[in-house]
Amino acid sequence: MAYSGEAGDTVQFAEYIQANIQLYSMRNDTDLGPSAVANFVRGELAKSLRSRRPYTVNLLLGGMDPITKKPHLYWLDYLASLTPLPYAAHGYAQYYCLSILDKHHHPDINFEQGLKIMRMCTEELRKRLPIDFKGMLVKVIDKDGIRTVDWEDSKPAASA
Repeated sequence: MAYSGEAGDTVQFAEYIQANIQLYSMRNDTDLGPSAVANFVRGELAKSLRSRRPYTVNLLLGGMDPITKKPHLYWLDYLASLTPLPYAAHGYAQYYCLSILDKHHHPDINFEQGLKIMRMCTEELRKRLPIDFKGMLVKVIDKDGIRTVDWEDSKPAASA
């Protein structure tokens, strides 16, 4: 789960969601799939939207479905809109990266091609972002779990 928004809201909401998902898993002796988690998060955002103190949080939620063995990525905004997507970016990076992802992503992409596109996005952010670009933390979600990829930001991008 990656999130952006108001500083206090984001941390509190992310911890609340993680704790409730763990509680559900312990009580029911089963893990929730990414679709179930995304719908739970959407419900909580919708509930908070109707309260006096709504959360101002935008989320990217990804996971591997244990039944279908397929990856899923969901985009949720502070108005509780839930959308499944093949790729996503949020925050200021979306203004620079979504056009690259639109052009180069295809449904049969492999891991190496995905890293190549990520490198192109990193290079674009380094060149055009008006604030100091601190680099990227790249995590991969696949059938083996979640792992962090060694990412060297100084490596130049090659065209796809």
